Amino acid sequence: MKKILKKARKYSPSILSATLFIANPAQATPPIQMAEAFRPLPMDDPSLEMPSVSELEAEEAIDQVTSVSQLSDVQPTDWAFQALQSLVERYGCIAGYPDGTFKGNRAMTRFEFAAGLNACLDRITELIAAATSNLATREDLAILQRLQEEFAAELAALRGRVDSLEARTAELENNQFSTTTKLKGEVLFWLNDTFGERAAARGEPSGNDKTETSFSYRVRVQFDSSFTGEDLLLTRLQANNLNELSEPELTNTLMTLAAIDEGDGSNDVGIDLMFYQFPIGERAQALIGPIGVDLDDVSVVLSPFADEANGTISRFGRRNPTSFRGPANAGVGFSYAFNDKFQVNVAYLADDPANPAESAGAFNGAYSALGQLVIEPNDSLAFTLGYVRKYWGKDGVDITNGTGSFKAQDPFDGVPTTADNVGLQANWRVNEKFEVGGWFGSTWARPETSNGGDDDDVTIINGMLYFAFPDLFREGNLGGLMVGVPPIVTDGGDDDSLKDDDTSIHIEAIYRFQVNDNISLTPGLFVITNPNHDDVNDTIWITTFRTQFVF
Repeated sequence: MKKILKKARKYSPSILSATLFIANPAQATPPIQMAEAFRPLPMDDPSLEMPSVSELEAEEAIDQVTSVSQLSDVQPTDWAFQALQSLVERYGCIAGYPDGTFKGNRAMTRFEFAAGLNACLDRITELIAAATSNLATREDLAILQRLQEEFAAELAALRGRVDSLEARTAELENNQFSTTTKLKGEVLFWLNDTFGERAAARGEPSGNDKTETSFSYRVRVQFDSSFTGEDLLLTRLQANNLNELSEPELTNTLMTLAAIDEGDGSNDVGIDLMFYQFPIGERAQALIGPIGVDLDDVSVVLSPFADEANGTISRFGRRNPTSFRGPANAGVGFSYAFNDKFQVNVAYLADDPANPAESAGAFNGAYSALGQLVIEPNDSLAFTLGYVRKYWGKDGVDITNGTGSFKAQDPFDGVPTTADNVGLQANWRVNEKFEVGGWFGSTWARPETSNGGDDDDVTIINGMLYFAFPDLFREGNLGGLMVGVPPIVTDGGDDDSLKDDDTSIHIEAIYRFQVNDNISLTPGLFVITNPNHDDVNDTIWITTFRTQFVF
């Protein structure tokens, strides 16, 4: 998108998350874009950029001009106009580029300086030899000699700086990591604890709080490779030792899970994300990946809190589970921007595509198929409307991806399940210091029994309202307040026992303090009332202090 999603990247500057945005066709920007992927650095004057070696080698021969008026980018108001006019019309030793320009603001290479100086000296020599005293006089030669003497020190200093830069460039070229790949990294320290009784669920009664203060980490190393300057091959390695708080002997509720999804506590290093992204023309972009690709990698998430490294501290607070969570691991995505206000995204993701066994593989196992429309009426307002078709095989059902009640997670007790999901998002940037937004999602799930039963759909809904405070107290900081209802079964279809009895409320507050470009500190707190949507359970408080290092 234009400004709203640019703001989201500013206030959620993760180097490791993948997002999509609506492209401006006039700028030929691909509609799917990694947050930190090969964006050129801004310059006050693009004409000051040094040409690359390839550009110099490809430069056409420049043509001699006889009048300064032949140079389309030279105006009488330019400070060097008279000097150019003299060199062109009096001495005839200035050449223009084939497109009729002089490019006077562009930095000059040593080769170009040598060629221009040699041309002028040759011309002066010819004029002297031809005794054209009315063109080249002794005074002219005296002026040239005086200028040479006056600028001798500056020329020597410039020559020294150029030599130094050439030496440093050669050193970098000899020791660079890669000509096509950028290496990035991130380390998270995660300190958290819970307060409140363990929730009753899964046949376990409520009980005393048995969680202890824990200190965990996550490390990511990412390789961003580009072969054309517009494409991206992303490979990410990861290790962590975070354990999930939802275990029966801990909080016994999915609603206390942290924002870091990979809570396996294994400490093993492995590839957790890999995909290749490339443009198709000026308005479309495609993505294909064999591992770690999720629904939010191939669709647009508007929330400024979506990144677990510097946004929300809870799993539910990251994104709408209806639209952005489901069976996923590998797949393909396609994005097309009709203009700067409308974009459509489609994708197909498979959970276990590398497995050739029955009820697995790319097309016969658990999968998610999505379509999303992104609308940005103006620079401050954005909406998305999405539909996702999901399927889970036997004993692998996780409809809400660990963000709601256990009934909402697997209402049919391991039976293969299909679900139709519709999700809405909105984000309104009221001003530079305040944003408001939220989401709503509805799921209609049904068991896929062998006899093709006609069970009524089970209805699961969830919603969130958030308030964001960019640059709170200091540029780069982010404050946030979120209030929502985690996924809840509101209609059990043919079986009223599947319906959740009560309603849980998720309340979360965070404040990210940006120490510098590489370090941020985020204290946070979220509260769950009636955990597992059951009012017999006491409120649970989850506190977190997160530290992020990026390099």
